[in-house]
Amino acid sequence: MPSSPYLRDPSIPYPIRRSDRARNARIEVDRDGVRVIVPRRMPLGAVAPFVASKSTWIERTLRQHREAARVERRSRLADGGTVPYLGRDLKLNVRVEAGRVRPHVALRGDELTVAVGRPGPSAIRDALERWYRRRARREVARRLDAAVARRGTSYARLSIRNQRTRWASCSQDGAMSFNWRLLLAPPEVLDYVVEHEVAHLEVLGHSRRFWALVERRVPDYREHERWLRLRGPGLYI
Repeated sequence: MPSSPYLRDPSIPYPIRRSDRARNARIEVDRDGVRVIVPRRMPLGAVAPFVASKSTWIERTLRQHREAARVERRSRLADGGTVPYLGRDLKLNVRVEAGRVRPHVALRGDELTVAVGRPGPSAIRDALERWYRRRARREVARRLDAAVARRGTSYARLSIRNQRTRWASCSQDGAMSFNWRLLLAPPEVLDYVVEHEVAHLEVLGHSRRFWALVERRVPDYREHERWLRLRGPGLYI
């Protein structure tokens, strides 16, 4: 869809995608831009007014992503470079091995050995993302298991994903989903997100009751919310 006149910045386009699963229209904003997802039954004429009603939030969020991209410390995906991991900087030891089909990543101390079959940052990035996903399952699972044990609750299942606009979610049936990129944040941020989702096992919405529950469990939760709002858009490798 061409640029929308309903945003103050006319250079911001927003492609529209119809979804059979969407019950309500929603807007996704990330470092790649703006997308609008609408139910099949929603008339196209209703999209622009809906986007207009969210224009302040859209433009503010885009500015946050641009600022984060400007100030973030770029990981150098090459031998001798570094990547973040729960508050630590891991030094990369990259080996290119001709004929290797499956990449191999191993952590020893603060050194991350990455063996790939072809040179270049894309091969290293792919290998690292698979490794981060595996580690995320381990890091999240132990925190999640401990948190539900403390609260006397339980969850149905855990999945690790690469959501564009969410750090985590909890469904009505207790299914938990976490973004692997949380491992690029400090450990206390991951701890907070886990407690946030465990609180949703008791209160699904973001009501006053929910936030009061979160504050009892994580008294400084606002600090972590602010960190994610300001620094979260830069959590990429």
